[in-house]
Amino acid sequence: MKAIVTGHTKGLGAAITQELLERGIPVLGLARGRSPDAATRYPGLLTEIELDLSDSAAFAAWLGRGEVGAWLAGCGTALLVNNAGIVSPVGPLAGQDPLQAIRAVTLNVAAPLALAASVVAATVGAERRILHVSSGAGRSAYPGWSVYCATKAALDRHAEAVLLDGDATVRVCSLAPGVIDTGMQAEIRATGEDRFPLRERFVQLKEQGGLSSPEDCARKLVAYLLADGFGSQAVADLREV
Repeated sequence: MKAIVTGHTKGLGAAITQELLERGIPVLGLARGRSPDAATRYPGLLTEIELDLSDSAAFAAWLGRGEVGAWLAGCGTALLVNNAGIVSPVGPLAGQDPLQAIRAVTLNVAAPLALAASVVAATVGAERRILHVSSGAGRSAYPGWSVYCATKAALDRHAEAVLLDGDATVRVCSLAPGVIDTGMQAEIRATGEDRFPLRERFVQLKEQGGLSSPEDCARKLVAYLLADGFGSQAVADLREV
């Protein structure tokens, strides 16, 4: 068994990576930087690639080198956790930066879909488990989050369509993990209400202790990813499974 985790150096991605490594599962981490200490703490288990998944040209070039297949060669079960994502651009459509929108769609949608296809193509005969880290924002519209909502909804529809393909060796789930105390949440709280009118709701969640820790969420997420029933639901919420 081997895993690929995107955005493995911070927040939920770092916690997921640590949980997998603690279980002895080798991880290929894809992110713009490197983990400060994980490779030292888990020698031989963590391989890191510095790659900006929002840069479509750089990402395509990396995929073209066949490193996904090389990493997963010979494994009986391949895990893919599409965790990397950004909430920007935030605000009404008239104030959005079009280039930020392109970056968000590339990172939040194109990269997960391309990695999913690459993993399946490289592991014929193996079991493939693909987990998209989605959001409640993919299932309900929020003012100021039109791009974020749309990109997370895309992951939900992708998982549903893959399940309909009927390949029993491909298990996929687009999973909303709940509200987690990460850097993204800090970014949300720092956004002005003129761009995100629901800001106060997230401020109150922080003040009232309503945020899950990345570590607690990662334990539940990885347990679900490895469970026998994973993939029976294409779209799910971690708080309900």
